[in-house]
Amino acid sequence: MALLGKAVIPAAGRGTRSLPASKVIPKELFPLIDRPAIQYVVEEAVAAGCDDIAIVTAPGKEALAAHFAFDPALEAALRSTGSAAQLEAVRHASALGPLTEILQDEPRGLGHAVACAEEFAAGEAFAVLLADDLLDERDPALATMMAIHARTGASVVLLIEVPRDKAQLYGSVDALRVDPAALPGEGGIPSDAEIHHLTRLIEKPAPGEEYGTLAIVGRYIFTPAIFDALREVGRGRSGEIQLTDAIDALARRALAEGGGVYGLVFRGRRYDTGDKLGYLKATVQIAADRPDLGPDFRSWLRTYVENRGDES
Repeated sequence: MALLGKAVIPAAGRGTRSLPASKVIPKELFPLIDRPAIQYVVEEAVAAGCDDIAIVTAPGKEALAAHFAFDPALEAALRSTGSAAQLEAVRHASALGPLTEILQDEPRGLGHAVACAEEFAAGEAFAVLLADDLLDERDPALATMMAIHARTGASVVLLIEVPRDKAQLYGSVDALRVDPAALPGEGGIPSDAEIHHLTRLIEKPAPGEEYGTLAIVGRYIFTPAIFDALREVGRGRSGEIQLTDAIDALARRALAEGGGVYGLVFRGRRYDTGDKLGYLKATVQIAADRPDLGPDFRSWLRTYVENRGDES
């Protein structure tokens, strides 16, 4: 089954939830141990078969592409000092590139960031991965989403279950569950995958306006029709071009016109690294699970928590 070759990673936001640390350093470059958050996302796209990746950036965020660029002087310095492990880590990052840079000249919402990638997409279906939404590499989802797209020809979004009182923080979906075996074609989709056909979507609904407890998180597969939909919806909530509004338009459009939207429910490990608590959780989880750091870190963390257990 052919995989999608193109992936877009919007990373042009101001990182206001992480200020003042993000004033100069892009939040996507904040380290999770010894790799920046955006590298995990790029690695996820590569692992799913994407070999043509673009980052949507903003003025002042040139360091994002620089992280993945070949640095012969640094490699020579590491080689001369015998720093083999560090050299291998630097080479691994640069081997993920080169990445295409797409400039979003002003912040007009996630929908506008995706719209900026129309020329890059060049009429092909493509993946979108949000740079501050981290999925644990042990719980991959993108390949299954690609398989759903390959079998249906429709766009696909990733969904999570959220408490109803938190639905206003996400894009809410009106969903009808479908049997994977009932989809056209064959292969690529686990038999226990939770797949839904989406009929309506709403961005950050007011209390009582949510469609249910399934909400969109930062992984998408889009047909090229998303660009027409983005032009049609114009500015929405907060005066920005809302991606959810365009996906809603696709859900109401016929498959023959590039429409149709499915959702894959994700029940694995996920971290919102744009949020301070999510970033801390991701750092601790990754450190605890690493073979080189985990044993000592878990031992220290256990002692630390036990010693502070009686403090308010």
